Amino acid sequence: MVIKKASFVAAAAMLTSVLGSFPQYDKNVCAAENSMRDMTTMEIVKDMGIGINLGNTMEACGDWIADVDAQWGDGILTVKDYETAWGSPVITKAMIQGMADEGFGVVRVPVAWSNLMGDNYKISEELDARVHEIVDWVIDADMYCIINIHWDNGWVNKFPDDKDECMKRYKVMWEQISDSFKDYGDKLMFESQNEELGWESVWNPWGSTDGKAESYGLVNEINQKFVDVVRNSGGNNPKRHLLISGYNTGFDRTCDPLFKMPDDPANRMAVSVHYYTPAGFAILEDKDESWAKARSTWGTADDFKELNDNMEMMKKGYIDKGIPVIVGEYGCPTKGKEAESVRLFLSSVCRSAYEHGLCPILWSTPDSTADDGTVTKGHYDRTNCKLVDQELKKLFNEISGSEPKETTVTTTTSSVTTTSTTTTTSATTTTVTETTTTVTSIVTSASETATSTVTSTTVVLPAVTVWGDANCDGDVDMSDIVLIMQSLANPNKYGLDGTDEKAITAQGQLNADVDTASKGITSNDAVRIQEFLLHKISSLEPVK
Repeated sequence: MVIKKASFVAAAAMLTSVLGSFPQYDKNVCAAENSMRDMTTMEIVKDMGIGINLGNTMEACGDWIADVDAQWGDGILTVKDYETAWGSPVITKAMIQGMADEGFGVVRVPVAWSNLMGDNYKISEELDARVHEIVDWVIDADMYCIINIHWDNGWVNKFPDDKDECMKRYKVMWEQISDSFKDYGDKLMFESQNEELGWESVWNPWGSTDGKAESYGLVNEINQKFVDVVRNSGGNNPKRHLLISGYNTGFDRTCDPLFKMPDDPANRMAVSVHYYTPAGFAILEDKDESWAKARSTWGTADDFKELNDNMEMMKKGYIDKGIPVIVGEYGCPTKGKEAESVRLFLSSVCRSAYEHGLCPILWSTPDSTADDGTVTKGHYDRTNCKLVDQELKKLFNEISGSEPKETTVTTTTSSVTTTSTTTTTSATTTTVTETTTTVTSIVTSASETATSTVTSTTVVLPAVTVWGDANCDGDVDMSDIVLIMQSLANPNKYGLDGTDEKAITAQGQLNADVDTASKGITSNDAVRIQEFLLHKISSLEPVK
């Protein structure tokens, strides 16, 4: 994603005047892990877990930055001037370690390599050293790192009109990047580009197919050049795992047959896509545009179906064919959004991507300050080095498995007479008591040392344990809304008797049926739970 932050002029100026230049960093002294393990790219991507972007930082760029420095600074542009230009504080090792502590396994570091660039597209040594430092911090924190060419003031947009010069620039830049990082191990991945590969000046996706083949052909050619340059650059690069930018990193456009993965002698590639759907929620804040209407909420059955369909499309188009997929960016603004919907959207996209075998990487930027002084928080707090929404952290950790969820449920029962038969052996067995209501089953386990058959009469009937507790974990939170909507959008997987281990149970359905206006589990139940979490209603117990 590209977000210009002209409103950060004052903040950047203040940082420029207060902070000195970076301490001298010798990239040749780095002790980053340099091994290339015998792992496939699919295994590497799986090992990444879930990730986060260091957004609006090393890719910050703009001609106005020099003007600000001339007016408010010392007139000498440095890497720090760019790094802080879009509102970020100077990145520290503690900020990076905090990302690891929150449970992330990969950090994507977008970079505008043209900042401070010399003649003949010579990358600044100061910038190169600073990127090395950040990459080392990421790897030292036992995370993977992805670096790319990211928008970079938009020069990639000139490819259709000045292909030869742009291809020369692209080649020279990747030759330098590849050579500089060639000794790093497989914890470092190169990404061919951000989302700029694809040009509406050549093909308008909302019009005819005129120019479509030409535009796709140019994208494929650029990605092939990337692979060729890296593979011929020495060090560990002949075996480095590479990330190939999809067509505008769009799901549907990258699944188009015209998009081709490059030829790679090492067969170590993944494809990169971004997820900002629906645009009215994931891109727009609180103002409508001609192409979308701003939304403050997300989480209807249609929303979940759209999400599942998109992830399924990438799975069938790539994962099932042996090609790993990284969702290099997904996210939404917090301004103009209900906090619960933000949490639901981010956790749902992360969960759906992860469960479909894709690696999701959250787009996270620094706090932003509007002209009126209003501060909008990002998703990751770079001051306190943790996610702003700690409930979201819990959901992320549950998804990735970095902190397995431990739950204790206290149940209540009412009386009814049923009969069940239990057979036990010397191994651990399961006792199932079925009730005449057929609402649910109650399962317990016990260890037995002898073989016996027992017929008993019980007095057990499932009753609501906690109203709204769809996943039966003893609490009512956004995860219950997620499960309800997942069960509606994908009943074969998450519905009653669904294939997923976290599918809703009969007890969960009983708990979740909180809306008296509808029969059975519907999106109305999820809406009512959301109202409860927002304190719009005080109780979820249905009024008789």
